[in-house]
Amino acid sequence: MKLMILDGNSIVNRAFYGVGYLSSRSGQPTGAIYGFLNILQSLLDEEQPEALAVAFDEKGPTFRHLAYDDYKATRKPMPEELASQLPILRDILSAMNIPFYSMQGWEADDLLGTVGQLCENQGWDCVIVTGDRDSLQLVDDHVTVKLVISKGGKTQSVNYTPAVFSAEYGFAPKGLIDLKALMGDSSDNYPGVPGVGEKTAKALMAQFGSLDGVYDHLDSPDIKPAVRKKLAEGKGSAYQSYDLATIRKNAPMEFSPEDNRIVPWDRQRVLELFRSLDFGRLIEKYRLLEPETVPTEECSQMEEIPVTADNLEEVLSQLKNQTEPVALWCNEDISVLALCMGDRVYSAAQQELGLMEWPRLLDGVFTPALPKITHDCKSMMTALLELGCGIEGFVYDTALAAYLLEPARSGYPLDGLLEHYCHQAISPGPGGCAAAVKALYEVLPALVRQEGMERVYFDIDFPLCPVLANMEHTGVLVDRDALTAFEAMLSQRISDCEALIYGYAGGPFNINSTKQLGTLLFETLELPHGKKTKSGYSTNIDVLEGLKDKHPIIPAIIDYRMLTKLRSTYAEGLLKVIGRDGRIRTTFQNMVTATGRLSSANPNLQNIPVRTELGGEIRKMFVPAPGNVLVDADYSQIELRVLAHMAGDSVMRDAFLSGEDFHTVTAATVFGVSPEEVTPQLRRSAKAVNFGIVYGISDFSLAGDLGVSRKEAKAYIEGYLSHYQGVRDYMKNVVADARETGFVVSAYGRKRALPELKSTNFNVRSGAERMALNTPIQGTAADIMKIAMLRVSKRMEQEGLSARLVLQVHDEIIVECPESQEETVKQLVTEEMESAASLSVPLIAEAHGGKSWYEAK
Repeated sequence: MKLMILDGNSIVNRAFYGVGYLSSRSGQPTGAIYGFLNILQSLLDEEQPEALAVAFDEKGPTFRHLAYDDYKATRKPMPEELASQLPILRDILSAMNIPFYSMQGWEADDLLGTVGQLCENQGWDCVIVTGDRDSLQLVDDHVTVKLVISKGGKTQSVNYTPAVFSAEYGFAPKGLIDLKALMGDSSDNYPGVPGVGEKTAKALMAQFGSLDGVYDHLDSPDIKPAVRKKLAEGKGSAYQSYDLATIRKNAPMEFSPEDNRIVPWDRQRVLELFRSLDFGRLIEKYRLLEPETVPTEECSQMEEIPVTADNLEEVLSQLKNQTEPVALWCNEDISVLALCMGDRVYSAAQQELGLMEWPRLLDGVFTPALPKITHDCKSMMTALLELGCGIEGFVYDTALAAYLLEPARSGYPLDGLLEHYCHQAISPGPGGCAAAVKALYEVLPALVRQEGMERVYFDIDFPLCPVLANMEHTGVLVDRDALTAFEAMLSQRISDCEALIYGYAGGPFNINSTKQLGTLLFETLELPHGKKTKSGYSTNIDVLEGLKDKHPIIPAIIDYRMLTKLRSTYAEGLLKVIGRDGRIRTTFQNMVTATGRLSSANPNLQNIPVRTELGGEIRKMFVPAPGNVLVDADYSQIELRVLAHMAGDSVMRDAFLSGEDFHTVTAATVFGVSPEEVTPQLRRSAKAVNFGIVYGISDFSLAGDLGVSRKEAKAYIEGYLSHYQGVRDYMKNVVADARETGFVVSAYGRKRALPELKSTNFNVRSGAERMALNTPIQGTAADIMKIAMLRVSKRMEQEGLSARLVLQVHDEIIVECPESQEETVKQLVTEEMESAASLSVPLIAEAHGGKSWYEAK
C-alpha cells in the first residue's frame, strides 16, 4: 500500500511563481491554488496512491528558531497575494476530503519525516512530494522522495530512492545531514563550518563518510591545514547545524495511513468553491456538473422537437406570431439550427428537412419581424450573407455581452459561459445550445446594465456587428498578377541574399537554424556575443542589429529574414486566400482585444508593414473593382487627442487647438529648442515620447526605442510630464483610482478589470499600471472609430451611394466606391469621422482616393 504526502508550502510556492498572476472576477488571487491543483492531479496520475495527505507549516517560531536565533532570518515574508490563497486552498482540500496536517512549533518537514516513519512502521510505502532537497535525507527502502523541480519553464519531478540518491551524491541519504552540517544552508540561514563550501564539504564526505568521521580524523594529512583550522574553529557551529538540519521523525501527531485513504469528494462543495474562484476549466475537467444540478424547468431539459415536413407549417406559424425574442443557435454554415420559443425547443437540419423545405424555414427564422437572440451574431450574419439571407431582427448577442463583462477572457464558448454565469451544464444536441442561449439571456443583460455598459453595448458594439459582417462578405479586391510577380521578385532577392551569405560564410548552411547561424557568427567568425545558453547563442533581431557594423554578413542576414517573412506571410500567404472572385476576405475580430479595438485574422490585414518600401508595395496589390476607387480616411493622432481631452491638460489642448504639428511642439519643449530648430530626427524622437506616454512607457523601453541612455530617456519623460502637468496628474490619478476600484473605464463606459494592480510582484504590478494608463485612452479611441464606422455606413446607405466599407485598419477606414462618387465619399467620410465624438480638441480625419490602397493612403 502507498501513501503520498505533499509538502504543502513547498508545492504551493512553486505553483504561485510558476503559474503567474491569476485572479477571480472579485479580485481574489487564484494562481497558486490553480497551479497546486494541477500539480496534485499530475502527481495522482503518476503515483496512483491509496492514501493522500498534505502537510503545512504553521505561523510562529519552531523549536529550531528557539535553538538558533538567526534560523531562517533572511527569508522574506510570504507575499500577501499568496498568503490570502492558503485558507481557500485548505477549504478546497477539506471539500476534497484530503486530510492536511500542521503543528505549532514544528515544521512541515518534521511532519513529513514522522509520517514516513509511521508508514514504515505500519508496513506502508510513503512518497513524500516536495521541492526542498533537505527532505532527501528521509529516503530509505520504504520512503521515496518525489522532488518537484522547474526546468525549462516546466514543472518536472524526480523520484529519489536510496540508489538514485547514492548515484548522485556518492553516499547514503542520511549523509545529507552531515553535508549540510559542513557547508551550511543559506536558505535556512545556518552557517555550517564558516569558510567551508559545497565543494570542500562533498570532498570531506567522500573521504570520511560523516561529520563524526571528519572530526575523528581532523589530524589526517589528507585535510589541508587551512581547512583543518576552519573545521577546528567551527566544530560547535557544525554540530549545531547538524541538529538544525536533521528532520525529526517523532512529531507528536496522531496519524494512521488508513485514516488518509482516498475517498470521494464533497462534489457540491468543491463545485461551489471552484465557481467562486472562476475555475470553469477545472469544473469541466472534473465533470462536477451533474445533470441533476440543472433545474428541470430550464429550457435545456425540455424535449427537443425535430422540425420535419409534417410540422413545418406549425413551426412557421409559431414564428410568425412570436413577439418575444427567440433564442437561436446555428452551426457555422447554417445547415443546422435550433430555436427555443416559450416552453418548446425545436431543432432542424437541412439534410433531414430537405432542399425544398429548408429555404422556407430560413425565411421564417431570418425575417426582420422575428426578434432573435443568439451567440456571436457577427459570425452568423456573415454566413447568412453568403446564403443570401437577411441579417435583420437580431436583438441580443450573449457572446458579445460576456466579452464586455470580461474582455480579457481567452474565448467565449457557449458551454463555458453557461457554466460560468448560470452554473449549468449544456445539454447535448442543437436544442441544448439554443436553450443555453436563452439561459444566458436571462442573466447577462442585467449584468451589463449593472456594470453601466448598456451604452457601449447597444450604441456601439452590437450595432457594429452587421457592418462588420457586410465588410467580411464584401472583401477587398487584390491584383493577383501583381502579387504573383511580387512573390517572384522576393524569391529572386532571397536567392541573391543566400548567395551573398554563403559567400561570407565560406559555404552553404541552414540560415534558418539558430544553432548553425550562432556557431557561424560567434565561433567561426568570432563576432562578439552574449552568454551562451544550453540552446545555443541568441541570434534575434536585437542581437543582429547590434552587430550590423561588425561584419558585412549581418545586413545580408537581416535582409534575408525580412524578405522571407514578406514572401511567406504576405506574398504566398495572401495568394492562398484569394477567393474565386479575386477578393480577399478577412475576419474582423470584435471579441478579442481587452481594450475594445478590432483586430483582423485569416488573413491579418492590420499588420502589413507600413514604413518599409516593400510594405508599401504590398498595399499596391489591394485595388478597387474596375470603374471604382479606394478612399482611405485616417484619423490624425487620435489617441493623443483623446489623452488631451481625458487628462484635461490645457497646455496639450492649446497645442492641438493652435493647429501646429503636435510632435514638433513636443520636440521643441522636451529638447529645449525653438520650433524652427526641430529636425526630422528630433521630431521622430518626440513622436516616440508622445506615443510612449500613452502606453505608459518606461525609461528603459524609451531608451531602447531612441537609442539613448536610460538617464537621457528618463530626462525626456520628466521634461514631458513637467510641461504637460495635466497628463502627469491624470497618469497618477487613473492608476490610483484603478487600484482602489479594481478597474479602468473608457469615456463611453467600457470597463476592464485590473486585479493585477494589487500584485506584490513588481513586474506584474508594473504591467497592470501600464494597462491602467493605456486602456482608457486606447479604449476610447477604439470606441470613436467604431462610432465613425457606424455613422459612415449609415450615411452612405441614406444617401443611396454605391460605396462600401471594405477595410478598417487601426485608425483608418477604407471605402470602395464608383469613381463618380469619390469626392462625395471623401467629404462624407471626413465629416462623419470628425463628428463621431465631441472632444475638447479637434478630431481630425484626412481622406484620399486612389487606384490602390497605397495610392489612397
